[in-house]
Order: sequence, then C-alpha cells, then structure tokens
Amino acid sequence: MSATAIRRSYDARAAEYADLFASVDAAPADDVAEIREWAARCSGPLVDAGCGPGHWTDDLRRQGAEISGFDLSPAFIEIARQRFPHSEYRVADLARSGVATASAGGILSWFSLIHTPPAEVDAVLAEFARILAPGGRLLLGAFAWPELEPFAHAVVTAYRWPRGELAGRLVSAGFELHRVSERTPEGARPQCSLEARRSEE
Repeated sequence: MSATAIRRSYDARAAEYADLFASVDAAPADDVAEIREWAARCSGPLVDAGCGPGHWTDDLRRQGAEISGFDLSPAFIEIARQRFPHSEYRVADLARSGVATASAGGILSWFSLIHTPPAEVDAVLAEFARILAPGGRLLLGAFAWPELEPFAHAVVTAYRWPRGELAGRLVSAGFELHRVSERTPEGARPQCSLEARRSEE
C-alpha cells in the first residue's frame, strides 16, 4: 500500500472519520490515561506523528505540553486546524517528517503505523529515532494479533502485529523498551501499546 493510496483513502473519508473519532471524549478511558501519563513523563517538545484530525495533539497541549502534529492527509490537517486552532499542524510523511534531528522530547504514534506495510516500518522507526533527543520517549499504539497479518480496515488495508515483533523492531532501531501492554477495549479489536526511550549513546 503506497503512501499516495493511504493519503487518498483518508482524504476521501476525513470528515466522516473526524465526526466519529476527533474527540478525546470518544476514546477509551484507558487510552486517555495512558497517553496523558506518558506525556507527563516526557521532557521537551512533543510530536504527534500521524495526528489525524488533531484531537490528541490538542488534548496534550491543554494538559500543558509543547506539542505539534503532522499527518499524511491534507484533509485531516485542514480539519485539525479548523477544530483545534490553538495547536500547530502540518502535512508530512511518517518516514520523512521534516522535524529537526534530536529536537523532540517525545513522539506519540497512536495507531499511526497501522497502514504502513511491514517492510517500511523500520524506516519510520529510524525517523522517530532521528527526531528524538537522547533519552526522548516514544509511545506507540497498534492493533495486536498472534501473527503479523493484514486485515480489512474500514478505510484502507491495515496490519496487526504480535507485540513481541514490534518490540524487537524498536530495539533494532535504537530504542530501550520500557513497557509493553495489551488490552481489548469493549467493542474494539485487540490493541497493544509500547513505550520506549531513545538510547542515550
């Protein structure tokens, strides 16, 4: 699945998606708590990588974080700017973010990697490692499954991962793994979250 195809698919359904999900109030309470607690442990500017319609970026800004968001979909970025005008957003690709090297204290990648083909995930994680300052924190959310496999997502093909494989990819990209958890929110697919730190070497 190419970046162009993903962008076009989300651009076509951005308004529909935003009406359903562009609110922290619509998110599971465990997700809200995890993301806010992670952000409170970070030091320095945060980046919401694959920010979608911008609700997490804006929520963390309101919690006191210095944060900006970027997304592949211009339609999402336009919605984010309209709905949450006090936060900063721009269009960019996960693997070519344009964020300055070692400039971020934390990166939130909350289900932003789900459409990235597995062969391209390492390039995205390398970009995250480049962006983060030594010791900077990454919080990554993904769909969980015993085997790595594609599935028919409502917008465009997505992938679900064994949490151990994602953890191994993070370590290979230069991260120190701090926590891996898995849960299944009511009425939703199994998901995993991984918290890691950029090596200080």
